[in-house]
Amino acid sequence: MTQSLSIAVAGAAGRMGRQLVAASLAAGHSITGGTETAQSPHLGSDIGELAGGKPIGIVPVTDVVNAAASASVWIDFTVPAATLSALDALKHTGVRSVVIGTTGFSASDESAIERAAEHFSIVKAGNFSLGVTLMTALTKLAASRLGPSWDIEILESHHRRKVDAPSGTALMIGEAAAAGRGETLNDLKAAPYDGPSAKRKTGTIGFAVRRMGDVIGQHEVTFGSDKELVSIGHVALDRSVFAEGAIEAARWAMQAEPGLYDMNDVLSLA
Repeated sequence: MTQSLSIAVAGAAGRMGRQLVAASLAAGHSITGGTETAQSPHLGSDIGELAGGKPIGIVPVTDVVNAAASASVWIDFTVPAATLSALDALKHTGVRSVVIGTTGFSASDESAIERAAEHFSIVKAGNFSLGVTLMTALTKLAASRLGPSWDIEILESHHRRKVDAPSGTALMIGEAAAAGRGETLNDLKAAPYDGPSAKRKTGTIGFAVRRMGDVIGQHEVTFGSDKELVSIGHVALDRSVFAEGAIEAARWAMQAEPGLYDMNDVLSLA
């Protein structure tokens, strides 16, 4: 029997927040709290109704400690500053596990999350879909088998409202490709191709970004030699796949020791 979790959701009235609430309730878990910004018009709205369901008697609040008072799991798909602030506040609650889908963290932000993982079991990923997780694993395998003479290019497309670029998922795929070559993405990531001196450098990993319409998420990594191309791709057709993956990550995290994990750990692909 699946354990019922007590979940608090950051940004509960946002597009992803509503998906997370709906997926949690559909899986039989309890939503015990949620946050919104002080400017949100939804502070007095029932979180269950915001997610398209029945009232659950819980409304978003601005204070993390209050929102997480009865929660064992915190799920956060917001923005870096809010996520980092929440991690500090959660040390004063009974939350044991954290799921982070926020993207766009700086190097110092990543260090702060690693420190927080001394207190919580944290599952952090640029994408929580099963398909993307498998795509990332296949990318690492392909990169480990194909030599540095093969070019690696990553293309991602998202809706026009997305702020960070390349996407967290594209960077996650790039990190997997670099790891397959025994390197780090910081060492192999190519600058955007632009201008008269934009010739590709052998061994680098290139990124291309598109922002248009209401595209949920499309990612493709292509390995190219002078004689052939190999592509691995993923298209998200419904935002619920990310929420459902996050709920599975939350369930897994509750059984894990404090530490920093990703979806490869959740799916035993690490």
